[in-house]
Amino acid sequence: MLTIEREIRDAIIAHARRDHPDEACGVVAGAYGSDRPTRFVPMLNAAMSPTFYEFDSGDLLRLYREMDERDEEPVVIYHSHTATEAYPSRTDISLASEPNAHYVLVSTRDGAHESGSVDFRSYRIVDGEVTEEEVTVVERYDDAATPEQKAEL
Repeated sequence: MLTIEREIRDAIIAHARRDHPDEACGVVAGAYGSDRPTRFVPMLNAAMSPTFYEFDSGDLLRLYREMDERDEEPVVIYHSHTATEAYPSRTDISLASEPNAHYVLVSTRDGAHESGSVDFRSYRIVDGEVTEEEVTVVERYDDAATPEQKAEL
């Protein structure tokens, strides 16, 4: 299950709408091993395409170095589909290289790039196998904590 703060979910959706008709892409980093996406990092779609996304290799290298320095990992890797549903394509599946990441897809088709609700879905992709997972949106992560976790906060 992906638990994500509303502000981060809304930032991902805003990025997808802003970049439409091209696919948007980015990462939400979080503390290593936490499974909590906390740092929103919108990226440039180097392909500048409505049907494909590609992280700029220099930007991606800088991001991974920065995450290493901050003891972070990519918790969410997201991109948008501009004309199809929010489901990983064969290309998306073949490029999925982070087995611990949540792969979020946002569909901006059928006018969703302008207003209204968008299709916002999350998947785990491991060894070519796609598993959709539930998405829980919280105002703050401490809202989603168990009583034991809240005692530690």
